[in-house]
Amino acid sequence: MMVHIPNVLTPDEVERCREVMQKAGWADGRITAGHQSEKVKFNLQLPEDAPEARELGDMVLKALGRNPLFMSAVLPQQVFPPLFNRYDAGMTFGSHVDNAVRSHAIAPIRIRTDVSSTLFISEPEDYDGGELVVEDTYGSHSAKLPAGDMIVYPGTSLHNVTPITRGSRVACFFWTQSMIRDVSKRALLFDLDMSIMGLSRDHPEHPSVVQLTSVYHNLLRQWAEV
Repeated sequence: MMVHIPNVLTPDEVERCREVMQKAGWADGRITAGHQSEKVKFNLQLPEDAPEARELGDMVLKALGRNPLFMSAVLPQQVFPPLFNRYDAGMTFGSHVDNAVRSHAIAPIRIRTDVSSTLFISEPEDYDGGELVVEDTYGSHSAKLPAGDMIVYPGTSLHNVTPITRGSRVACFFWTQSMIRDVSKRALLFDLDMSIMGLSRDHPEHPSVVQLTSVYHNLLRQWAEV
């Protein structure tokens, strides 16, 4: 389940990200790559312990907390501290799957990577190439979103970033351990929640709103790991 979440960051927050990143010291992106992905990863990254990464990461976490679509699609139990990467001309990240479990270099955090997220900081017209391509049973799906928008997708997915041929692509990326481990159950709850919201908007007094909300919460109660 891929979900496009628009306007996670405000224009002012995007601008702050760019200001901080212009002064930051970038490192080889393979510092956080696993054994398999380090062979195909060619990009730059803010070190996890950099003050710039901590400042911007806190900004992103606050933005996620106020975003109901992220909450509905991901049902987060714990979010890994956001990281930041940059792809310049010639850089790419070949096909790979994210590590199943992630530990932070500094913070005492260890999570299961149920959901992967990419939050775009660069505008799509600022660079050529750099599409995030996610593969599933229905084929390949690419994302190249406006600055401040985010794509979330299952951490089990094979994915890649196509080569940059012009400009630079800057983004935030992170993983989330969901309360709902199973992706099919998570997708079912998301569809049900979206249906309840639509019914509430169009027919706010309809008795089915309460009934369906009860079904949603009872399924969540049955399936959630907290």
